[in-house]
Amino acid sequence: GMLEVIESDFARLEADTKSGEATAQKEYDTFMTDSKVDKESKTKDIEHKTAKKQDEEQALTVKNEDLEGTQKELDAALAYFDKLKPSCVDAGVSYEDRVARRKEEVESLQEALRILNGEDLA
Repeated sequence: GMLEVIESDFARLEADTKSGEATAQKEYDTFMTDSKVDKESKTKDIEHKTAKKQDEEQALTVKNEDLEGTQKELDAALAYFDKLKPSCVDAGVSYEDRVARRKEEVESLQEALRILNGEDLA
């Protein structure tokens, strides 16, 4: 009587425990496999992002060097422009005054030519 009950309880307990352990082992194995795959994926992701970051940093360095060179060229061009500006900008003489001066210049040159050619001044 009593021994059979204890034996059957033990057998049931052992079966439940083995079943529970098998389920837990299966869950653990699945978790470990998933974790390994996830870790590999994230490691690859880190490698790609690190490489991309290095490429972007190199590109940034090149762009900054280009910007620096272009800025120097612009500064030099602006300095040259500032040097040239006074000789190019209107010196305060109006267009009409310049035209009148040119006309006087042309007339005096024509008169000098006539004198040199010995033409009559009358």
